[in-house]
Amino acid sequence: MGYLDNSTITVDAILTKKGREYLAQGRNAFNITQFALADDEVDYDLWNPAHPLGSDYYGVVIENMPITEAVPDETQSMKYKLLTLPRGTTAIPFLQADKSTVSVTDAQDGTVRVETFYYSGIANQNGTQNLLNAVEGYTVTLLDSTYVSMLKTLNATVIQSGGGISAAASQTARVIPNTSSQTSNAIEIILVHQPGVESLQADVIKSTKLIITGNETGGRVVIPVTIQNV
Repeated sequence: MGYLDNSTITVDAILTKKGREYLAQGRNAFNITQFALADDEVDYDLWNPAHPLGSDYYGVVIENMPITEAVPDETQSMKYKLLTLPRGTTAIPFLQADKSTVSVTDAQDGTVRVETFYYSGIANQNGTQNLLNAVEGYTVTLLDSTYVSMLKTLNATVIQSGGGISAAASQTARVIPNTSSQTSNAIEIILVHQPGVESLQADVIKSTKLIITGNETGGRVVIPVTIQNV
């Protein structure tokens, strides 16, 4: 990781393999249609309303903080995305999982349910149904699919899936809740063990992580996953 000189405007980008393929086809083939902004580098605790030089200097330390270079690892970058919420929203939404860890064995799959709530913990606001993340859905990443695979979902539709960019064995899918058949924006992910689990010794526990991010709200949860041959 390096730091960029914030005295000049710099765009630092890392292309994926597919991005390089499009770029090689020419400028007309490489078109950026969507982008996201984040403030991962900002430490808001440095905001100083007691600065002796007045209000113009409250954020002078923040404004002069170094900006990190682009990092091709979705687990370490773009954690805190800037977002636009529906008009009238008075509380910041967050993602909540029904369990803090998921266990998978050679005989039993693991399931986790994730739902988006407003910060106050209520399922709806002003009497309306909570449909945050219902349109764009969630991005679900399994960091290592060597011993467990993200093969199924309940109450949701996988509209895009493929390998992740941080590891060859990772899995990434975009999952859309089926709001027509349920009254919430929740999704349920089923983790199924891979054949290699049977070869593990009984006292060996493998681990990975499941990362779920709301594509509309920017909230995310990271759920540890353990795999064991029992």
